[in-house]
Amino acid sequence: MRDTAPAPHADRREQNAARLLRASARHSFDPLTEIDWDAPIDPDHFALPQHRVTLYGTPLWESLTPRQQARLSVHQLASATAAGIWFELVLMEGLIRHVYEGDLTTRHAQYALTEVADECRHSTMFARYIAATGYPSARPSAKAHRRGKLHFLLNDTAITFAGAIFVEEFTDAMQREMVRDESLQPLARAVARIHVVEEARHIGYAKPELERIWARMGPARRAVFRRGLLVLARLAVAELVHPRVYALSGLDVRAAERAAAANEHWRLARVDWARKALAFFTDLGVVDHRTAPHWRRAGLLD
Repeated sequence: MRDTAPAPHADRREQNAARLLRASARHSFDPLTEIDWDAPIDPDHFALPQHRVTLYGTPLWESLTPRQQARLSVHQLASATAAGIWFELVLMEGLIRHVYEGDLTTRHAQYALTEVADECRHSTMFARYIAATGYPSARPSAKAHRRGKLHFLLNDTAITFAGAIFVEEFTDAMQREMVRDESLQPLARAVARIHVVEEARHIGYAKPELERIWARMGPARRAVFRRGLLVLARLAVAELVHPRVYALSGLDVRAAERAAAANEHWRLARVDWARKALAFFTDLGVVDHRTAPHWRRAGLLD
């Protein structure tokens, strides 16, 4: 007689998705009502901890008044938030395609749609934050826009989940620092708090999916995947700080970019924020002795 019992991995998938659906029912937020969007923004409040601003500790930083330094931090967070919208749109498209190939009666597919709903609210929340700060655009750079369209064409589920893990762990680390720092701008911390709570579920969905896909990859596919993930991670981090951040602060853009690239404080920020994602990729075998030097040269690994 044929065995019709579900495979063990299918059981684990459904159990994980059911757990995430329960958590979503208990801990989901509507940022349009949870956040006081009409509260004034104090121009002397930083949006990021000072030592996490790209120019912190450089002569250019010292040339700015405290208020200008605070404003630079606001521009930097708004730029990072715009990058977040870009990535969430790419992720949502990938999740929709993932569901399109699946069975919507499963909890696994239903949670994917729940995550899309979360990301829709996050993108709206981020756009509202950008508008509130006066930052002029929520659009990605031309390079990121082109890469996003290329990802749509490739429809690589493994890269979608790996990218989600990298970006969400990276921003989660950044935003947890913001939530803990009561000296920061209340609006920025309110946005970060909602995102931290809901993104934890998204990471919990992506990691076992990537583990499952990685286990089925052959050596050639793994080699291509390793390179693709590194390219995506470097682009995502570069997208955090658009050159207009410096122009809006009255700085020479090229001089500011050179100062940031050479700034040890900014390198350590990126390493700290990437740490959890790279620990996971290392444990999985995605980052190994051959690829670690490339991640190190990208300024994302000690």
